[in-house]
This record gives sequence, structure tokens and C-alpha cells, in this order.
Amino acid sequence: MYIADEKRYDTMVYNRCGNSGLKLPLVSLGLWHNFGDTGVYENMKQMCFTAFDHGITHFDLANNYGPAYGSAERNFGKIMKEELHPYRDELLISTKAGFDMWKGPYGNWGSRKYLIASLDQSLKRLGLDYVDIFYHHRMDPETPLEETMGALDSIVKSGKALYVGLSNYDGPTLRKATAILSDLKCPFIINQNRYSIFDRTIENNGLKEAAVKEKKGLIAFSPLAQGTLTDRYLYGIPADSRVMTDGRFLKKDQLTEEKISQIRALNEMAGGVRGSRERFIRQCISGAVIREAPSVDVPKLIYEVRRVGASLNRILIAANTRGLLEVPELRKALERNREVEVRIVDAYTRD
Repeated sequence: MYIADEKRYDTMVYNRCGNSGLKLPLVSLGLWHNFGDTGVYENMKQMCFTAFDHGITHFDLANNYGPAYGSAERNFGKIMKEELHPYRDELLISTKAGFDMWKGPYGNWGSRKYLIASLDQSLKRLGLDYVDIFYHHRMDPETPLEETMGALDSIVKSGKALYVGLSNYDGPTLRKATAILSDLKCPFIINQNRYSIFDRTIENNGLKEAAVKEKKGLIAFSPLAQGTLTDRYLYGIPADSRVMTDGRFLKKDQLTEEKISQIRALNEMAGGVRGSRERFIRQCISGAVIREAPSVDVPKLIYEVRRVGASLNRILIAANTRGLLEVPELRKALERNREVEVRIVDAYTRD
């Protein structure tokens, strides 16, 4: 049986969701990929354990995540039953409905019949009595917005969801939906949209501005553009990559020479930023012990150490020798990786 890390809340940042009482971790775990029937179940478990051990409490699903449709919810439900059920009240679990799920006229879009039936099915697959957030997954051009929002309100009042959210909406529709849900006194708190340096749609369709004005949360999916904003595709398409093993959403023809050139340029820019952070930390640490050098910007140092992470073992060794680890907040930041403290001691002893 899985036992969660005792230090799981030490370093994670939790931001308030809009003007609600709910806080979300800085990073959430989305189950859009890697949790379907084509995935390895043991890997799914380890991803969930690693996430929760590092303070990631939010697990995001949808009715049709897979493949096959429903399989991500079913697999996560199995993990909940076998391993995570003692921590249910520490977890924030969300799911959605709005895209195609089953055949016929009642398994898609935003009708009252579809949304309520879909959540009932999701709860059975997840093995839960309720979800924390239930989203309508996309705008429906044919169903009256009042019907869709009314279904969300009914779902909350039935106890099957604590909050509701909207996904893939634009600004004007968000404003209309907010007015309807506000009149119904339904706890609408969050919008989920694709957002990355490669996709800035929400800056142009009014969603970002509307979310701020209406005091609603905004959470991004695909912030790394399905892995293209990492070093995964810098030198071609790996055989075990999402493109080659799945190909439903990220396709080979999307990774053109122009796109790969952009990715490489961004990677070089990011490397420069990482280097400047390391230099800043080194300069702070080489100055003096904090107790003797109040000029050291401790809050900024803590922030930068968190941003750079546990890759700076040599810097951490220097920090240890100069007494910087005696600053509690900095020590927590440095211990974000459970192995860091051991590495500091071991490496310092060897040196």
C-alpha cells in the first residue's frame, strides 16, 4: 500500500482559484495522455505517487480521455481504490464532458441529458461519490447556454460536484455563462484553456481578460505544447515519443523544420535564463553567511532556488558550508527533492 511522503506540502505553492475559497497547486497532473489502455498501469501509479509526494493534489480527467474513451477514468479509479483512497480529502479531482463520448444524439456537446448522464458514468468509473470540479468541455453552438449552465447547477445541487468550470470557452461566452451561473448561485470558479508560447488564443479571443474581470480562475492545459517545448524533439522524433506511439493529437507533420528551428531557438533562450539563475545563486552564496551579510536578497534567492530546482548540487554544497541552510525557508526550497539533503552531506564529506 502506498504511503505518501510526509514532506509533500513543504515546497509546493498553492494559488487561490479566482475569488473562491479553493486553492490549486502550482502544477497539476493531467491524465489526457498516458493513462489510457495503451499505457502501462505501473507507470500510471508511479506518476500519481510522484505527483502527490511533491504536493501536486490536483488530478484532471475527462470522460473521453484514453484511448479508449473512459479508460483514463477507469484506470485512475483503480489507483484510487487500491492506493490513494486514504487521501481522498487531500485530493482535488476534476473531470469534464462536452466532446464525443458515445454514439447517438445524446453523447456529445452540452445538453442537460448528456452532461448529467456523462457525470454519472464518470463517477462509476472513478469509484467516487463526487468530483471536486466538473467542467463543460467546450462551447455548444446549438444548445441554449441557459440549459447547459442549468445542468451544471443541478449537478452541484445534487452533490455530484463541489464546483463547476468551463473549458475551451471564449471571452464573450464566458461572460454570459458567468451571469447565468451567478443568478443560479452556482459555484463557477475556473476556466481551462490551452495556453503556451505556441498557442496564445486566449489573449486574442477575450477569455484571459474576461476571466480576470469576472474574478475566475484560469488553468492552462498543454503549457509545454505536448512536449514540444521541452528538449524531447530537438534532434528529431524519438521512436517512443507521443508522435510515434499515439499520434492522435500531436502529429508528425506538425513538427516541420520551421517548428523545430523555433523549438531549438527557444531552448537556447531557456538555457540562458537557467544559466543566469545559477549565476545569481552562486553570487549570493559566495557573498557571505546570511547572518553576516544582510545585503543578500533572501526572498529572491529562495525564489530562484525553487525555479532552478535540485540540479544545483554544487551550489547546495557551498550553501551548506556557508550556513545558508540554517535559513528555514531556504532549506525547504532546497529540500524539494528528497535526495538533496543526503547529496549535500555526502558530497561535502567527499570533498
